Amino acid sequence: MEADLLTMSIVVFGVLFLTLSAGIWVGFSLFIVGFVGMTFFSFLPAGNNMASSVWASIEKWEYVALPLFILMGEILYRSGISEKLFKALVPWLYRLPGGLLLMNIVSCTLFAAVSGSSAATTATVGRITLAEFDKLGYDRSLSMGSLAGAGTLGFLIPPSLIMIVYAILAEVSIGKMFMAGVLPGLLLAGVYSVYIIYRGIKNPEIAPRSQDSYSWADRFIGLKDLAPMLVLILMVL
Repeated sequence: MEADLLTMSIVVFGVLFLTLSAGIWVGFSLFIVGFVGMTFFSFLPAGNNMASSVWASIEKWEYVALPLFILMGEILYRSGISEKLFKALVPWLYRLPGGLLLMNIVSCTLFAAVSGSSAATTATVGRITLAEFDKLGYDRSLSMGSLAGAGTLGFLIPPSLIMIVYAILAEVSIGKMFMAGVLPGLLLAGVYSVYIIYRGIKNPEIAPRSQDSYSWADRFIGLKDLAPMLVLILMVL
């Protein structure tokens, strides 16, 4: 019995090592390991059982949300809503320490609550902010770092695609997963913002002050451009 277990372990880990070393994706590697293990060390038909297991994992109707959220992020970018969002935020952020670097944090937080995808959030925000930051003379490394850090908020802030996948596989409530991610996501966004402000106070040169000026009337008028985004967030959730 011990010899059988030892042989099984050597074969399974050997196949896993070979497949991963060959550059095969982790999911496919694990599938191959399972197939080999069932073929040589089980009396059950490997093909039928593996096919049933795969089908049971992917036929969940909730997976429909995944490509649709990614599509929504692309629509936001193409429709111009994202540009209106930035224009609405500029009057509120441009005078703070760290300046418009805070735009990456706030924008990623709002986009994460719509698209559910960190990749789509980072790509959409980065397309607009990074080129503008270069023109204004902002610190390049901090511009990239704030975008990369805030882009991960899509993992926590609902509707997170990762949360949907995990909840389906773990057979737990997607709604409860979403509720559990709100506070950590907002806290993380707050920590990023505080760090940017701290860096802006310590070294104002990282975010040169804009010469533009905005009145309070301009600030409140610009808030109307946030309405489509806020309505969309409520509808999605």
